[in-house]
This record gives sequence, structure tokens and C-alpha cells, in this order.
Amino acid sequence: MNHDYMQHTLKSQLHFVGRGLHSGKAVRMTLAPAEAFTGYVFERADLAPPHNTVLARWSTVSDTRLSTTVSNRVGTSVSTIEHLIAALHASGVDNCRILLDGPEVPVMDGSAKVFVDQINSVGLQPLKAERMAIVVTESIWVEEDQAKVGLLPFPAPWVDMSIDFESEAIGEQSVCMPVTAEHFHESVCGARTFGFMEQATALRSLGLAQGGSLQNTVVVEDNRVLNREGLRYEDEFVRHKAVDAIGDLALLGVHIVGCFVGRRSGHRLNNQLLRRLMVESDSWYYTTLQDATEYWDEIMRDPQRPAKTTNTRTSLAE
Repeated sequence: MNHDYMQHTLKSQLHFVGRGLHSGKAVRMTLAPAEAFTGYVFERADLAPPHNTVLARWSTVSDTRLSTTVSNRVGTSVSTIEHLIAALHASGVDNCRILLDGPEVPVMDGSAKVFVDQINSVGLQPLKAERMAIVVTESIWVEEDQAKVGLLPFPAPWVDMSIDFESEAIGEQSVCMPVTAEHFHESVCGARTFGFMEQATALRSLGLAQGGSLQNTVVVEDNRVLNREGLRYEDEFVRHKAVDAIGDLALLGVHIVGCFVGRRSGHRLNNQLLRRLMVESDSWYYTTLQDATEYWDEIMRDPQRPAKTTNTRTSLAE
């Protein structure tokens, strides 16, 4: 079988040292290979087992203020996971154990690039299990004020993101792109998180952005970018929003064959969309990624056809 349709993990461990964007705390993190159907699992080395393990799933998301946080049933949490999860998912890593000695993933340079580069340096190990996917067969939308997100039928994983800020440094930006390892690495992963100088004091009073700096954040003030090196991409802001969305959607635990549409969206709406998706089970079809790709036309003509897999939807509902 084509390896593109098989689950993968890392060939060897990867190690990172950095600080949390919001906690400001130093953290050491190791990415380790994992077995098929493990998904992404955080293990807090600073806490005693068995309550130090946190699954990175749509159903474990507990906070979406400026980042995505996951928690287990006893309250153990890991925050700012979206850049790392986006890097793992887009690079083709389906299963990974993530060991860290603090409550937050290190921000590194504010993008997913450091993670992607290191993943590429060690390579991937194919596993003896097929990748699973859902095929979006009916459009699903979630709206809140002027923001909205949706999933539309489309024969491949795709992202259509647009933003609109009053600041002249950002303005209106949009990006429409495939979710592939090549495109993510070459055109998206370097986009950094961003914020506004006038909000910094308020955020820090709330215990957020304690580790933020010009070394890991694009900072905007008075309609200009303060970072001396400027932007990595002309539309870096919307590209970073695409990175966030890819990371948030990867928490579904399977590939999404469909087009994600985001309009002024953020972590909160991204997670609400996945929760709506799980409720509206008649709007998608669960199968292997190979069948989702090769039989997309047939699935769209008859979304009630028997799945070509013995797996059930119960794994998505965790």
C-alpha cells in the first residue's frame, strides 16, 4: 500500500528547550515515537502519574483564550499546543508522545517552523495501520457576531482563511491553500503569532503573554510592525491564522477531507466547529484516507454507502 495512506510516527526522539508564550516559564520538551492509533498525547514530567497524561483531542479542549489548552479529568492541562500540533499533523506525524516539564508548549520563534524543521531532520516511520478520515458531505457552519467558520465538501484537505483588522499594518488578508506537508513547510509554517502593543499590559495583568517578546511575536503598534526584521511573508498574519486552524482541526484525531473556511475566526470557533461536526453525524462519512481520496465522487453520490472499513465512529467521540 502507498505509504501516504499509512499512519506514521517519528523515527527518533526530538528535544526542545524554550519558554511558554503566556506562562513565561522555561520548559523542556521531548517528542517521542508512538504506536498506531495513539494520536497526540502529552505527558507532564513535572507531575506524578497517573494524572499527568493529557490527550490532545477536540473533546479535551478546556480554554481558547488566545491559544488552545487541553486538560484531563482531574484538571491537569497543557496550553498553547496549536503550533506544535499543526507541525505534527501537516508533516505527516499521526502518533506522538509529547513529554514536557511544564504547563505550556515552548513558543520557540512564535511559529511552527522550528518544529517542522526538526521533524524533517529525523524523518518519519510508517506504521502498520491505515490513516483514517472523515469526508465532509454536507456544509456545516458556526457563527458568532461577525466571525464564522465552516466545513464544506471538497475532495482534499483544504483551508480558506480570511481576516480583517482595523490596523493598516494588517487590514484585509486571505489565503486559500492545500493542507500538504510540502506547502506547509515551504509557504506557511514560518508565519509567527502576532499581537498589539496596546493590549500587552492588559494581557499581562490577566497572566497572559508573560513570555511574549519581539523574538517570538510580531508586534503591531500605531499601524506599523515593530519587529526590526519586518515580516516573513507579506500576508504573514493570515498565514499564521491558517497554522492555528490546522492545529485546532487536527485535534479531531483523523484527517478531514473537505475545505475549512474561516472568516475572522479563532481558537474558540474552531473548536466549536468540531463539536458541531460530531453532533451532525449525517454531514460526514468515516472511512480510511485512501478510500476518502480514491472514492470521493462515489461517497458524495451516496454518503450512506457502507464504509470500506471495520472501524466505527466511536473513536471520534472520545
